[in-house]
Amino acid sequence: MIQLDPNLSRPSIDGAATPKANDPSDLGFALPQPARVSRGRMLLLGAAAIVVLAAAFAIGFLPMYRQRQALQASVKSGAPVTLRVEVVKPAQTSSERAFGLPGSVQALEETIVYPRASGYLRKWHGDLGDKVTEGDLLAEIDTPEIDQQIAQARAELAQAEAGLAQAKANSGFSKQSLERYEKLAPAGVASQEELEKTRAQADVSIANVSVASANVEAQRANIQRFAQLKSFARVLAPFSGTITARTVERGALVTAGSSSPLFKISATDPVRVFVQVPQDVASSVHVGETAQVSVREFPGRTFEGQIARSAGSLDATTRTMTTEVRVPNPKGELLSGMYAEVALKLPASHRVFEVPATALLNDAKGLRVAVVGADACIRLVPVVIERDTGSTIEIASGLDGSERVVKLASAQLTDGTPVDVAH
Repeated sequence: MIQLDPNLSRPSIDGAATPKANDPSDLGFALPQPARVSRGRMLLLGAAAIVVLAAAFAIGFLPMYRQRQALQASVKSGAPVTLRVEVVKPAQTSSERAFGLPGSVQALEETIVYPRASGYLRKWHGDLGDKVTEGDLLAEIDTPEIDQQIAQARAELAQAEAGLAQAKANSGFSKQSLERYEKLAPAGVASQEELEKTRAQADVSIANVSVASANVEAQRANIQRFAQLKSFARVLAPFSGTITARTVERGALVTAGSSSPLFKISATDPVRVFVQVPQDVASSVHVGETAQVSVREFPGRTFEGQIARSAGSLDATTRTMTTEVRVPNPKGELLSGMYAEVALKLPASHRVFEVPATALLNDAKGLRVAVVGADACIRLVPVVIERDTGSTIEIASGLDGSERVVKLASAQLTDGTPVDVAH
């Protein structure tokens, strides 16, 4: 049975009473008295807080306030604020630039040997890969037609010589007849007409001697021509080199001209390497300058060469100049037709000055640098960059080296701005 007890905070079950929670006597121990802050201590803490805030105010706000007040006072009074800048002098640097250009290896001399006499190839004396020197016998050609032409020319020469002898005899007879008529005509024995006729025959005889003599010379020249053609039956090497191709066999019919190639000869010591030099340094190419040539077949190795000649003009399409580099090749390691890399060091045709990269001002008006004039005012000078190395800029034009360039350019620098140069 549940009973209500007025002294309890809640009903009890089976007569058990629950004590009130706010009764300290029911906890089993005594609670301590709450701590109290003294009035003096509270005043001390408040004073310390006020001191800290005052110090923060004095350190942070007051200097800013004074600066603002000074700036406002300066603006109100119209006094200008002079920028302080640090300047550097442009340093002239080496304008030499290293280029790696692709090149093509070619033989110093290369030609295809054609026959100059028609006939049948009797024997060849050179084959693929053979080394030959100038004048070496490469092949022999049988020339039966030329032999017959030589025999015919000799017979015609003999005939012409006989005709010359006959013309000389007729000329002698005509001369004697003229002498007789010149004696008889004044005496009246021979008429004047007969004298003139005899004189004309004498002149014709003299002319016939000249014609016969010229015919003899022509036949002799004809024989000499055939003899020269006969000498071409021996095919000789035009220069020293290597036979790179043989395109004929024994017994083959060859015809004088370019329709029957016999051999191909190349001279590869030294070799020629052709490169295309760009326009900006084309004027700096000089004969005798050194060059390093490398090929993939010999990694890590360079072949020393020299510039032998240049075209002297730019290609209208590529704006480059063809340049020849000659490289000694005594062992024949560089082959005609190889792809090569050519390293050249060419100076620019103008002076180059170096300034810090921070001195460059790039805006809508282009690339400029700020120069401090003699009047301590800024002058913005347009420049052309030769090369950007990252930390420095190489200037191709716009400076002469005597300027004072602002080391750190900014948008505040305009033409006519007065500055104070830091020393």
